[in-house]
Amino acid sequence: MSHSFHPTTLREYDIRGIIGETLGEGDARAIGRGFGTLIARAGGKRVVIGYDGRASSPMLEAALVEGLNASGVDAVRIGQGPTPMLYYAEASLDDVDGGIEITGSHNPANYNGFKMVFMGRPFFGEDIQKLGAMAAAGDWDEGSGSAERLDITDAYVDRLVEGFTGGEYRIGWDAGNGAAGPIVERLTARLPGEHLLLFTDVDGGFPNHHPDPTDEANLADLKQLVAANNLDFGVAFDGDGDRIGAIDGEGRVIWGDQLLAILAEPVLAKAPGSTIIADVKASQALYDRIAELGGEPLMWKTGHSLIKSKMKETGAPLAGEMSGHIFFAQDYYGFDDALYAAVRLISSAHALGKSVTELRGDLPEMINTPEMRFQVDESRKFAVIDEVLERLSAGSADVNDTDGARVNTEDGWWLLRASNTQDVLVARAEAKSEAGLERLMAQIDAQLAASGLKRGPQAGH
Repeated sequence: MSHSFHPTTLREYDIRGIIGETLGEGDARAIGRGFGTLIARAGGKRVVIGYDGRASSPMLEAALVEGLNASGVDAVRIGQGPTPMLYYAEASLDDVDGGIEITGSHNPANYNGFKMVFMGRPFFGEDIQKLGAMAAAGDWDEGSGSAERLDITDAYVDRLVEGFTGGEYRIGWDAGNGAAGPIVERLTARLPGEHLLLFTDVDGGFPNHHPDPTDEANLADLKQLVAANNLDFGVAFDGDGDRIGAIDGEGRVIWGDQLLAILAEPVLAKAPGSTIIADVKASQALYDRIAELGGEPLMWKTGHSLIKSKMKETGAPLAGEMSGHIFFAQDYYGFDDALYAAVRLISSAHALGKSVTELRGDLPEMINTPEMRFQVDESRKFAVIDEVLERLSAGSADVNDTDGARVNTEDGWWLLRASNTQDVLVARAEAKSEAGLERLMAQIDAQLAASGLKRGPQAGH
């Protein structure tokens, strides 16, 4: 028996597809067979399984467990919850050898997918491609495993507040009808201060707004809540709770790299000289700030699995991405947990003796674009980046090719990279002046044009 996956579903750091079109029960079963086989061959026996609030998640979870069991691996089912709760279960349960969260993350409601952890490390890239090769060959172990249910919600919330030292603040929380909602309710009941909550009921149709806090339009309800109630600040979460968005008391967005600049200060006070990692989309102001605080800034590739692996390699206590993935290894496990990041933001404001609004106001105002996404055919996206790098290398440009092309000029910098999760190119630019930003955007446009593309309308998330 073998199985073929749709060619678009096996991505760089997870598996994702459209239910009924590119992803279904058979795929979930095959993922269980392949992942279970790899766990068993590595000497493991038990895998913990969780799922988000999408309508298709229970169906995929049942098929995934079937596949794991058929390969002789036991499943520990923790039920519905955010991805970081699954990561917590995998990291904290003694007799567990891996973990899988069924989630479509911040994709539209008709998507779903799988994020995986293998014996304490991210499972991505070649690992995911191996699942495809094993399925095509029917290279699966045979066996019979068991399934048990385990509720770790209270243990997870206990861990989120463990050692909490923050003060009393008035905070708005927007769960966006995602899987983090019930945890937000329990967490805020344990924190001092006043907490006003939005959309904590889990609804995979996302009736209020799309659960992607990196798009400022999705923060409108939170801004209104903070303004109407004169709150200190607000936080928001994506569909599976591993990405955070934030606004200050004046409604200004605190972008991922700005959050990292705030969070880095107490971390470096406790671990002087440490490496702090940020992705290639982050502001130069962040790298400068880390250095100013005595840390070692490290620019790395975008992608939660890639960042987590680099953290382990470098021993970094903190890392983050523009997209709102924040990773704490200091006093935590090193995975991306937006709920824990919210708790640490409260603690950081308290430790630094300033309001979140003051901390946001202290950051330099850079003239930059948000993350821009442009539709490009899946088969062309990486080729375009290769063409751009080839053209740039023929000249005298100052290029960082860690992940795509990040080009430094006298005006500032611009970035063009291929998304690993969607059929889009991602661009960003940051300058010292509006005129400089226009010149940087002209360089991006020129490179796109040279590859037969134009910026055109932005692609959705």
